[in-house]
Amino acid sequence: MSGIRKNAYEFFTPAALKPTGWLKKQLEVQADGLSGNLDRVWPDVRDSAWVGGDREGWERVPYWLDGFIPLAYLLDDADRIARAKRYMDAIMDKQAEDGWICPCKPEERCHYDLWAALLMGKVLMVYADCAGEDTPDGQRAVDALHRMLRHLNGFLNGSTLHGWGAARWFEGVIPALWLYERRPEDWIIDLCHKLEIQGFDWVKALSSTIWETHTTGWDFLTHVVNVAMMLKCDALMSRVRGGDPNAFARAAMDTLLREHGMACGHFTGDECLSGTSPIHGSELCSVVEAMYSYEILFSITGDTYWLDRLETTGFNALPATFSPDMWTHQYDQLSNQVAAVPVGPILRANGPEAVMFGLEPNFGCCTANLSQGFPKMALSTFMKCEDGIASCVPAPAVLRTTVGGAKVQAELDTAYPFRNALTYRITTDRAVRFTLRIRIPSCAVAATVNGEAVEPGTMYEVRRRWEGEMVLRVELAFETTFVSRPDEMWAVRRGPLLYALPMEAKWEKREYEAGGVPRVYPYCDYLVTPTSAWAYGFAGDTAAFVPGEGEVTSPFASSLPPVWLEAPMAPIAWSYAEGHCARLPDSREATGPVEIKRLVPYGWAKLRITETYRVEAP
Repeated sequence: MSGIRKNAYEFFTPAALKPTGWLKKQLEVQADGLSGNLDRVWPDVRDSAWVGGDREGWERVPYWLDGFIPLAYLLDDADRIARAKRYMDAIMDKQAEDGWICPCKPEERCHYDLWAALLMGKVLMVYADCAGEDTPDGQRAVDALHRMLRHLNGFLNGSTLHGWGAARWFEGVIPALWLYERRPEDWIIDLCHKLEIQGFDWVKALSSTIWETHTTGWDFLTHVVNVAMMLKCDALMSRVRGGDPNAFARAAMDTLLREHGMACGHFTGDECLSGTSPIHGSELCSVVEAMYSYEILFSITGDTYWLDRLETTGFNALPATFSPDMWTHQYDQLSNQVAAVPVGPILRANGPEAVMFGLEPNFGCCTANLSQGFPKMALSTFMKCEDGIASCVPAPAVLRTTVGGAKVQAELDTAYPFRNALTYRITTDRAVRFTLRIRIPSCAVAATVNGEAVEPGTMYEVRRRWEGEMVLRVELAFETTFVSRPDEMWAVRRGPLLYALPMEAKWEKREYEAGGVPRVYPYCDYLVTPTSAWAYGFAGDTAAFVPGEGEVTSPFASSLPPVWLEAPMAPIAWSYAEGHCARLPDSREATGPVEIKRLVPYGWAKLRITETYRVEAP
């Protein structure tokens, strides 16, 4: 299409793409938990000004809908689809005649932080995709988005972005470009330019030393959620003005991982960028927003590096921050997290309760925003490409679409990342020629497709004439490796998963009311304390680590881990105070004999030691 550059890959909608296997079960756990019930239990959503109530009328309802809507449609959940429709109808019913959509009085508009409007624009896009653009509900959302963005384009002539809207200007570019593909009107391109001009210059921020400075204060430029979001800003605008869509994002990612990288592949920020200490945390909002950035970056660039980042984050950092039933969550997760209780002054700009599991520990933004992680990753399992379809995130899913006039079903049967085999069944109702692209994860040390060796870290292309049912089997080989961490600490990875030493734990309920909001089971707060020893170092090479397998059902909600490593470890001296372990063990010397300990996936272990010393056996 003239006017903007085409994406390398495009997303399917829930009408075509459905999760299966463990991924579907995990989404069902999420739907039965806080995500699927927030409108029933949390006043900031239930009684929001967005739907005529008297509670918060800014980011929380659009944050929640951004994940709740695709969750409901991916599961074909009629009740939750109806509840999403009630919210969207109420929001669109209240849209002003001139297109303004946010819940404030006309005289308050110039002071209203437009971040919520940009986010609501994305929600309208998501709802149109999920409900179907050819349905009355979907078309109404497209029309509402058109009116909202057209008004915003004029509004920005006399008012400028400020606050969070200025920091997150590029989020408005996403629905603007989506709308332009359907209604290619020149003013939409003008709006994209205005958003960029009035917003933060994140490219200039990268050329400074601002992200290399670890401060204890708070600022917009190092705020971890802003940083997670902004990774995609230059790529989005490259669709409008040209240029390399990948250069800025890759350079920014290199800096973040070098200066603030975590063993789980994410970066710290509690609340702002926090260095590489394993007892500095990272905010849940930053995890789901980084994942969304990676999804958009891959869609634009076609660079599989972003899918590597997506699965590393989605299979490790994302589940680590939820309770198994997904009714409670942390605000900040720590790599070395030996308790989830109020902590001493280790967090740079967050309160002591940020590492607790609860309804809204620290701030409520994550309570609203946590829902998008798993559903949007599910929508990245299969994607469209110009000459066919692509398997991008190797999680169990089925795609039903049309290619070249033929009905095509592509099903991936797999327990990846907990197993190493992927089985594709491609079924067509007539002969058709297209390309199936299969991403071979870079975490594999070797791989085969139907017995033929292929290169990890690439998109393997199957160009052929498809007819009837055809099966492709991918086998991946993993190795257990040590990963070097700062201060001569080490972590352990095998394939796509980071492993950690888990602790047996006591979960103590705290039921109370604060600010008129009850915390009652199952969405109460918890004090989580260890009931088993945790001060250990690795004793021996990874050749001595023995893999084991359990059942893969709902892998992060089950009482037993789906995979593990039996590893030789030795006890060491390691200080503990005020709810956390010391940044480093006290010594590299073992204080007792070697024991065989079970390491489990990082995302499964809610209390854990992830980084520790390698010690000599006594």
